[in-house]
Amino acid sequence: MFDDEWNEDDDFASSIEELLKEYESIKKGEAVRFWNEQEFELVIDYFYQNNQEAEALIACEIALVHHPFSSEFYILKAELLFQSQKYRQAISVLDELDTKEQLIIEAIILRSDILVAQLKYDQAAMYLEQMAQQFTGKDRIEIMLELAEVYDECEQLDAVFDILKAILEMDPSNEEALHKICYWADFAEKQEESIVLHQKLIDQSPYNALAWFNLGSAYQGLKLYEKAIDAYEYCVAIDDKFEFAYRNMADAYMRLKWYDKAIESLEKNLELGKPEDVIFEAIGHCFEKKKNYPQARHYYLEATRLNPTDDGIYFKIGQTYAMENEWEKALKQFGKAYELNKENVTYCLALGNCLLALNEGVEAIACFLTAVKLKTNFKKSWLALIRCLYLFGFYEEAQEQLLESRNFCEQSADFLYYHSMILFALGKTKEAMIKLEDALEEAPRKLKIVEELNADIMHRKSVIDLVAKYKKSGK
Repeated sequence: MFDDEWNEDDDFASSIEELLKEYESIKKGEAVRFWNEQEFELVIDYFYQNNQEAEALIACEIALVHHPFSSEFYILKAELLFQSQKYRQAISVLDELDTKEQLIIEAIILRSDILVAQLKYDQAAMYLEQMAQQFTGKDRIEIMLELAEVYDECEQLDAVFDILKAILEMDPSNEEALHKICYWADFAEKQEESIVLHQKLIDQSPYNALAWFNLGSAYQGLKLYEKAIDAYEYCVAIDDKFEFAYRNMADAYMRLKWYDKAIESLEKNLELGKPEDVIFEAIGHCFEKKKNYPQARHYYLEATRLNPTDDGIYFKIGQTYAMENEWEKALKQFGKAYELNKENVTYCLALGNCLLALNEGVEAIACFLTAVKLKTNFKKSWLALIRCLYLFGFYEEAQEQLLESRNFCEQSADFLYYHSMILFALGKTKEAMIKLEDALEEAPRKLKIVEELNADIMHRKSVIDLVAKYKKSGK
């Protein structure tokens, strides 16, 4: 309605100053030349852009005295009243306009906006539905697009999709509707209906790249990734610069674990658009899945250059070093992640595991204690703490923490195995055997915990006999 890019060049500034002087004379009722509509519009817009809405409204009313049949000034006046939240007055102005002029699209849209601002969604929708019947072609579609916005405001997801679908049935190449329906098909879980619709659109216009993209998106929403890729391939064959098609195609390839293909698509996306950290991160992820850790790090580092405060990327770099047993390098990256987000339990555990691998027991225990404090009901933190205490010979402390964990998280077979190992270490063999039997009863496949903590226990005759008993019983 109003021009946000106010002209500030010297010639314009001098001309608007002259108009403002004349305008002051008009306000006083002094005789001056007759102003045309454009001159009034310039002055009204000047006041509005300079946050003088009240003066803009006065100028509007003066303009209507000079041009009583100008629909533009009625709409400007209604818009100004709307911006000032004087909704009833704005509606009254539009009502007056309706008695003077035939239906005007701009006024219809403005009335709808006013009703929505008053939270009168049903009234706005009913009004737009009625008005849409009064028009054909582009005007009707414009009203229907506004109707979709109203349904969006009141979260009637199915209705938004249905309106956009109706628009595309009228105008299969309407770009605004094509862009929006892609999102709404996913949001309203209308993927199957979207597939049928876009297949019809493609039959009518096989070179409609947006329709092919939307078809791919709908298939992707249903996890039909190979069909999605086929649709995206057609899309980029028609428009080889369709950036988001390559991005979505890469996601589909990753879901199928076709990482080489995903990398190709992501690199094409980088060629077409400006560099983005999420794209570099995705390429790094693909190389990490291929176990090419140096290449993964290269792309993760590119991502950190674009977004140096993303703790998650530093954590991923740390993971690549951990996979190569480069514990000191991993520790440095996990430390960066933790410094950026000290509330993340996973980062505490990762730091603790690195320190454990570096034989830094006291520091590792401190990390695991922090993890437990951050999230007391997280079983993984308790198990990491108990395991670390056991490995460094703090058996009594390990038992105390194990007993304490019962107050905060559900006890699983892991805790039984750990308790058994602690009791063995404390010389309480009878109690240890009871706990081991309880653990085997609950989860015999987790016997590997004993082997990992102290394989020598597995050579004891009493343990061998107990394990044999459970193997024989088939548990």
